[in-house]
Amino acid sequence: MFDSRHIRTFHQVVTSGSYSAAARELGYTQPAITQQMKALERSVGVPLFTRAGRGLRLTEAGEALARHAETILDSLASAQQQLGALARLRAGRVRVCAFPSANATLIPQAMARLLADHPGIRVELLEAEPPESVDRLLRGECDIALAFQYPGLPVEVPPELVETPLLEDQLTVLLPVGHPLARRHGVRLADLAGERWIAGCPRCRANLLHICAEEGWTPDIVFTTDDNLAVQSLVAAGVGIALMPALVLSFLCHAKVTGRVVEPHQRRRVLAYVLREHLRVPATALVLAELQRAAAARSGC
Repeated sequence: MFDSRHIRTFHQVVTSGSYSAAARELGYTQPAITQQMKALERSVGVPLFTRAGRGLRLTEAGEALARHAETILDSLASAQQQLGALARLRAGRVRVCAFPSANATLIPQAMARLLADHPGIRVELLEAEPPESVDRLLRGECDIALAFQYPGLPVEVPPELVETPLLEDQLTVLLPVGHPLARRHGVRLADLAGERWIAGCPRCRANLLHICAEEGWTPDIVFTTDDNLAVQSLVAAGVGIALMPALVLSFLCHAKVTGRVVEPHQRRRVLAYVLREHLRVPATALVLAELQRAAAARSGC
């Protein structure tokens, strides 16, 4: 292993032509230069200089190292500049994996503010429903994962992850316009026991089955899709009704459907997950903070 200080000193000795000239350029004493060059020669295992009268001559090994020294120092300088830019948030890449309704609501709001204040930060957006989004985080495929949980379906969080609550997302029943219950402000699930249902992703489907089972009945699920736009179109066509979170309804609005609050209120928790050590990465911490701000602005969900 080479000491970068020794390489820098070696390069100056070669450029200046002597230990004394290198000492003057670097602000060292000549004995200090001599000691550094002896340490470098011990590292490489062969002499780098020979005496030629009162001057120095590079050995074959010294000539080989001299050809690489400038490249090594340029690479070190480039690395220092890049790391400095990352630390000062002038550059950086953050990969965020989120479920569709978060990608369409929280992410745009957070990214608009982020890029306005830190244009050098680049965000790569991936899409996956939980638990796949969290699994991708654990596999190193993303830096931040957004997921959701339902109260009656607890999820075990791996110890290497830090969980950050973002918001509580109100659940609503999606009904076709003209449905008899659409005139009500809120709808009880028990009043919908005889309806046909459209279910969403596996975690949302499991929640629908769970909350209906708590009331003593099983929903008649006739269609399953995790496409939020397809759900609304199916409801509009009269295929069935659906249980939808407020995040979805805030960006998809079909003219022939309406949403009504579930009574008693049902909510899902929206959360962000980060590997514990990644919280020390400035760009990742910044994106997480912007997601929290965006979520706070949607506290009415």
